[in-house]
Amino acid sequence: MADEKFGVIFGKVQKRDIMSAFHNYPSKLLEQAVREFAALPGIGNKTALRLVLHLLKQEKEDVESFGNAMIELKKNIHHCHTCQNISDTEVCQICANPKRSREQVCVVENIRDVMAIEGTNQYTGLYHVLGGIISPIDGVGPGDLTIDQLELRIKSGETKEVILALSTTMEGDTTNFYIYKRLQTYPVKVTTLARGVAIGDELEYADEITLGRSIVDRTPFEGTFSGRKQDLT
Repeated sequence: MADEKFGVIFGKVQKRDIMSAFHNYPSKLLEQAVREFAALPGIGNKTALRLVLHLLKQEKEDVESFGNAMIELKKNIHHCHTCQNISDTEVCQICANPKRSREQVCVVENIRDVMAIEGTNQYTGLYHVLGGIISPIDGVGPGDLTIDQLELRIKSGETKEVILALSTTMEGDTTNFYIYKRLQTYPVKVTTLARGVAIGDELEYADEITLGRSIVDRTPFEGTFSGRKQDLT
């Protein structure tokens, strides 16, 4: 009994010592670097320390190259004037490509979704990146997204079909419906991905085959909304 009690106490002390070790850095520079890495999403103190120590083992030129890449990214990155995608130039490579169809615009949440759809090799139109989805809990409303810019594109009359390719979550469906209502007065076909993407899934995590089929087999958004309305009644 005494041994078990001692083991519990020792375990707590050891855990406390390990946790406190991350607050007793031998260098202020090391501590600052760890703090900056730990501020990144999904990175804790342990991982941050491991990354910093790894960089310390690298050649000075390699570390400088890493740092300069981050600085250049922040200083020189652009958002495409047409689709709001991240780009090295004022107009991204996709929008500048004359082989892409101007009649289709695929609406996505972020650049990761653009990359996922491009990986299917099933879509040859253009994109529009919203920069997020409507989420009242997170304080994100329609005004925080690029929906106004999307409507301006539709007003030009060049677009014949808008494909709503947002994640099949409650927030994604809410954003889909909002955009659908905004575009109702325009002579444009509004479609959505076929439900090959499971309900609640993030688009970027869907495999290429499933996502590709969902694009090819897309359905009119009005039909999917009517079906949901019947289910609710």
